[in-house]
Amino acid sequence: MEIWQAVILGLVQGLTEFLPVSSSGHIAFYNAIFNTETDVMFFTVILHLGTLVAVCAVFWKDIIALFKRPFKTLGFLVLATVPAAVVGVVIEFCHLDDFLLARSCVGIVLCVLFLVTAVLLFVTEIVAKRRESVLPLCLKTVIPMGVAQAVAVLPGISRSGSTICAGTLAGCNREDVAKFSFLMSIPVILGGFFVELALGLYKGEIQQNFTDYGATLGWSVALGFIISAVAGLFAIKVMLKVIQKANYKWFSLYLVLMSITSLVLQFTVFNA
Repeated sequence: MEIWQAVILGLVQGLTEFLPVSSSGHIAFYNAIFNTETDVMFFTVILHLGTLVAVCAVFWKDIIALFKRPFKTLGFLVLATVPAAVVGVVIEFCHLDDFLLARSCVGIVLCVLFLVTAVLLFVTEIVAKRRESVLPLCLKTVIPMGVAQAVAVLPGISRSGSTICAGTLAGCNREDVAKFSFLMSIPVILGGFFVELALGLYKGEIQQNFTDYGATLGWSVALGFIISAVAGLFAIKVMLKVIQKANYKWFSLYLVLMSITSLVLQFTVFNA
């Protein structure tokens, strides 16, 4: 991986992690274009750690509040994380990522799943503007958000977008949906990091990558981490305003364009 590629991927990860357009889908899209040869999964998790810094910087008061009695929100967070953890383990040990992200079909996978996210956002905007969301954070809203986050393990399904849409469609207050959606990213990112780190070290893949690419990979990881954190801060601020107005149509249009582009590139670049 070249340093300039790491810079682009860091920027893409930081912006798309919290905007409802799927960071995993965009990283897969650009990795397919760049034909990245290094350990993509480990580098992607490092980029996610950068966005985790952004979440902690913006919501540090809410994070501290999780550990104060009566621990209700913390309990909801644990409950909402379980589905994604289960699905993540299944995908990891069944090596489904190897199939979904293979150059022979990644464009088709992204085409379909980007389109699914686009439709979900469009429908949510229509529903949100026709009714008022008044429910507080509760099981009726947390469970759909947890299931949505599990589905968003698939590249092209936006984690932030799907969880926000699920909470909104369930009738939850938009401010509560926004905060909880961002907090939900914390255990998923940390869990993904430790799993990928452990597997990478056990298999020797991380050590081999640093042996092969040395300082270049080190700089790539460092720059990617920093840029994703800064871009993530910007994206969170933007998304908080978007959620209040439930204005998702432009993201839907963008995802439709990404869907078409992914399909075209599948038959012109990815399979070249």
